[in-house]
Amino acid sequence: MRRGQAGERPWVGALTLAFALSACAPPPAPEGGQCLSAAPAAVSIPRGEGVMGSDVAYPEEGPARPVRSGGFSIDALEVSNGAFARFVAATGYVTDAERPQPGFGVPGAAVFTYPTPENPSWWRFVEGASWRAPEGPGSSLEGQEALPVVQVSQRDAAAYAAWAGGRLPTETEWEFAARAGSTTRYVWGDALAPEGVLQANTWQGPFPVRNSGDDGYLSRAPGGCFPPNGFGLYDMIGNVWEWTSTPYDDPPAEGEVRFTIKGGSYLCAENYCHRFRASARQAQEAGLPTNHIGFRVVYDAGQARKG
Repeated sequence: MRRGQAGERPWVGALTLAFALSACAPPPAPEGGQCLSAAPAAVSIPRGEGVMGSDVAYPEEGPARPVRSGGFSIDALEVSNGAFARFVAATGYVTDAERPQPGFGVPGAAVFTYPTPENPSWWRFVEGASWRAPEGPGSSLEGQEALPVVQVSQRDAAAYAAWAGGRLPTETEWEFAARAGSTTRYVWGDALAPEGVLQANTWQGPFPVRNSGDDGYLSRAPGGCFPPNGFGLYDMIGNVWEWTSTPYDDPPAEGEVRFTIKGGSYLCAENYCHRFRASARQAQEAGLPTNHIGFRVVYDAGQARKG
């Protein structure tokens, strides 16, 4: 997903963003609750060798190549609404979505909305959408403290990470941690749903018109509702995309810097996106918050998680 060139600021790209603020059917609000009794401690990732990228998926993922990584710790869960609220309470931080947005002149962010014949686009700018109200005015975080925080820009995510005593992962670190030594199509094996059991929060059905919710969720899920990977990390695949510190374009493209996001989200389906794989990568403009992108934090040796 990306916006247009600076000065024009239309939101276009792989997902077309609509300017209309009405005539779209809103999707169901995320469910609250939690799946884990407590947030697990950060997980230590041992140094080692692995594979990064893929030769059998989207072109931008290739080539598959050997990498060495590890020697850091990483949050077992995506950063939650509750954790981000503690950060804001402690620092008074104001996110990018809470500031006037370029091209719109008002605070707000991008929100997924089911398309209609009158408005076939499934993204729209919603004035007032922010991490506190991810779907816009009328939505809230009540009962959703365990869900991943969204509507945060790359700058917002990096600010939280620094406050927590860490940083955002590089793309290599993220993929090494997500794979956990696996070499299969998905981190859990070669089948999307082994023995009919879905392993991540993704979209079931024809995107973007109908999500059957066969995985138990129609939107974001609380952290830890699906099995962890081989390192004990939850939701590295699906639920929400995750920011990294790695620029997507090399050399950098003109306009706003784009960073690599990883892992796919609850909006990834078999007929569209299909990026619920560790090697999948996508470009995202640094200042573009949406309700399907979050993040997690890594900690170098000697760093301890705070907050």
